Amino acid sequence: MLLKPWTIISSHVDKSYRVFNLRRDRARSPRTSETHDFYVLESPSWVNIIPLTPTKEVVLIRQYRFGIRDMTLEIPGGLMEPSDSPEEAARRELREETGYREETLIPLGTVHPNPAIQNNLCYTFLAANVFPVGQLVQDEREDIEVVLQPLSEIPRLIREGAISHALVIAAFYRFYMEYRPDMK
Repeated sequence: MLLKPWTIISSHVDKSYRVFNLRRDRARSPRTSETHDFYVLESPSWVNIIPLTPTKEVVLIRQYRFGIRDMTLEIPGGLMEPSDSPEEAARRELREETGYREETLIPLGTVHPNPAIQNNLCYTFLAANVFPVGQLVQDEREDIEVVLQPLSEIPRLIREGAISHALVIAAFYRFYMEYRPDMK
């Protein structure tokens, strides 16, 4: 059986928040013709940046995440502004969250964070040969600590759960599969 897309009967925003809208879609199944409501988080696309120093250290950030009510070890990233290109957003987030700039920015691809309930993309970049240029530029909702880790330690940190953010793990997957640092 060849699957067909559902028919959208109606769609409207139920509620709007600072970083996302909650949209309700009413859709008809092509298989059963039954209609159902689906809820979608409409959100701007996101960027993730793997900052790598010339000495092969990854510039990570540690911050508190309210969803899990705990600290996470992550790479810098953030929401794209409406006027941003993915590259502009990546450069801005790298500078604001780490105080570093890159010599070269290399796109590593995109993923859908959760296509069951979200409509956005996450762009991943390698920021090669990063160097410190100043203080962090945190907004009032951020408390960030910069942590440098050798690139060789990243697989262990993921395996042991020290890095557990799914989009960060997806970014490192892209890095190891697309960039292939062991092959260059």
